[in-house]
Amino acid sequence: MRHVDFSPLYRSTVGFDKLLTMLDSLAPADQSQSYPPYNIERTGETTYRITMAVAGFDETEISIEAREHVLTVKGEKAEDTSSEGTEFLYRGIAKRAFERRFQLADHVEVTGASLRNGLLHVDLVREIPEAMKPRRIAISKDAGGNPKQIEAKQA
Repeated sequence: MRHVDFSPLYRSTVGFDKLLTMLDSLAPADQSQSYPPYNIERTGETTYRITMAVAGFDETEISIEAREHVLTVKGEKAEDTSSEGTEFLYRGIAKRAFERRFQLADHVEVTGASLRNGLLHVDLVREIPEAMKPRRIAISKDAGGNPKQIEAKQA
């Protein structure tokens, strides 16, 4: 993957520096971590779900933390003493520790997580504050040239 230079955009945009810095810091796809595999789904207009395949892990071995627009999912497998004396001819089920980070947009919050059938589901919702939602501004006709109060209504 080719590195993209975002410096010309810094000259003509205002307030997008955080986004451009985040895009600039992303690693090329061939260097990124591929374990565990995951899906990101849009389940509604403002709801999302991240599904990770974490076969062999239970809820006590996985931690989820959301801090400053970053969602971090960590998995650390406890020592398995039940298979002592067992010789594996082939081990295809990964037991390695992992840490996966997801960048969250403004106003995206984690609402819950569940582990079923080896799949970790993390549910997210984007709740935009009322003050940031679009408003419809009513235009009044004033014959006298005096400014009138303009009433704002929620769109």
